[in-house]
Amino acid sequence: MGSLTRLNCPMLSPSHLLLALLATAIWGFNYVVIKLGVGEVPPLLLTGLRFFFAAIPAIFFVSRPTSRFSYVLSYGIVLGVIQFGLLFVSMKLGLSASLASLVLQLQAFFTIGIAVVVLGDVPKPVQLAGAALAFAGIGLIAINRWHGPELFPLILCVLAAFAWGVANVITKKSGEKNMLSFIIWASLMAPLPLFALSWGLEDHAEIIRSITHPSLLAIGAVAYLAWPVTVLGFAMWNFLLSKYPASSVAPFSLLIPVFGILSGVLVLGDTLGAATIAGAVMVFAGMGLNVFGPSWMGKLGLTRKP
Repeated sequence: MGSLTRLNCPMLSPSHLLLALLATAIWGFNYVVIKLGVGEVPPLLLTGLRFFFAAIPAIFFVSRPTSRFSYVLSYGIVLGVIQFGLLFVSMKLGLSASLASLVLQLQAFFTIGIAVVVLGDVPKPVQLAGAALAFAGIGLIAINRWHGPELFPLILCVLAAFAWGVANVITKKSGEKNMLSFIIWASLMAPLPLFALSWGLEDHAEIIRSITHPSLLAIGAVAYLAWPVTVLGFAMWNFLLSKYPASSVAPFSLLIPVFGILSGVLVLGDTLGAATIAGAVMVFAGMGLNVFGPSWMGKLGLTRKP
């Protein structure tokens, strides 16, 4: 997700605005579906099934990515196996859908940090300030979890956000133009390692039961995670990026945790204590600085000239 570079960016048409809202709503509700899904299917197995059905049968209808196979493979392993494997396990261990949707957005700041090391990108001071504010918010959220069973799932989700940042930099280095093709082909890289990890780490009886006698809820969770979230969501998002500058589309990503928190509260009855709410506000403020800060600084004439 890129930061805004100017304030006078083209506005989305009404139909495309609805498309952006639909994509972010689909991705936000995704966390509720994950939470329900890991209650029915072992988390690593569910992750593998999600990417298997995201790739099959779609892979037979899209062209191969233009980037090197090494990028497709590494992206599929980092995003599919590491990021989503950690996310699904963290939610199985007790992390709420609301918190997961918020914490995972730290990926934007991890992306900035990794890009500094790998790509030589130099973040703007206002982006560093946004990162500091967001991480302080996560620290505030974690205050009541230092010694409880919720700490470990929270750490796993932060690690998942870091893995997403790595995946974002892999995408950047790949130079891939057709991201839908890239996502679908990369999805094929994840199922076998995830199935192997599931068999090695998760209960065999639960695995067999989930495959031979899946509940309707499990089937619905896999279908939603594979198609609306992975295929349709990225198709809509990349369509918008092909029509408008990233500066016009990227701010809508701020709505993902909004939809995630709202759906978690409304559907699952998630509760947010005072510290969690205050921390969430700090994270949102930090994300806002990351997205809008460079433009604000430029308009105020505070951007340093080269």
